[in-house]
Amino acid sequence: MEYVMQFLSDNKQSLFRETVEFRTRYATVVLEDLYQPHNASAVMRTCDCFGIQDIHVIENRNTWTSSRDVERGSSKWINIHRYNKPGQNNTARCLQALKEKGYKLAATTPHTEMTLEDLPLDEPIALIFGTEKGGVSDEVLENSDYHIKIPMYGFTESFNISVAAAICMHTIREKLNKSEIAWRLSENEKVDVMIDWCSKTLDRYEKYEKVYRERFKA
Repeated sequence: MEYVMQFLSDNKQSLFRETVEFRTRYATVVLEDLYQPHNASAVMRTCDCFGIQDIHVIENRNTWTSSRDVERGSSKWINIHRYNKPGQNNTARCLQALKEKGYKLAATTPHTEMTLEDLPLDEPIALIFGTEKGGVSDEVLENSDYHIKIPMYGFTESFNISVAAAICMHTIREKLNKSEIAWRLSENEKVDVMIDWCSKTLDRYEKYEKVYRERFKA
């Protein structure tokens, strides 16, 4: 990391080191079968803004696509994990992978009494959002640990998904910041993330990496 970081400007190095301190994997976001590119891109951009390092994308019926005008380069700074194998239950694969990593699953739905404010954060949490019209699938609802809703006071039943995701991430982020929970990345994770950022920022990254490996026999 230190070797490739030297090829960045001083300002960029400082920005990387400062930003990585606020990154977290304690909370993550799952998107199930979104089909509108601007919504997917808006969620991705919001994840970056709130320091959420990972997005998990389930593609059973709809292929993940993004809008560059909306995402504003945010895809460079976060990790997108895609579950899109043909003929497989990608929802089940994603949920199982998250559970194996120790996440509790929180499905967003208006049809519940538990609110976002009531969501416990004593364990890592994965917030799951569904399609723009139908919401999360029955499989997600059946396999989630929590069903949560955002309190609403108008006539419309639900928020736009990008708005809902932003509200949830803001609330979770504020609760984590005020808690004593160890939500930050480990030192090894920080190194991995910054190396990834360098690889997406430096035009000649592959050459720098090759020279380093040859020089130090890595």
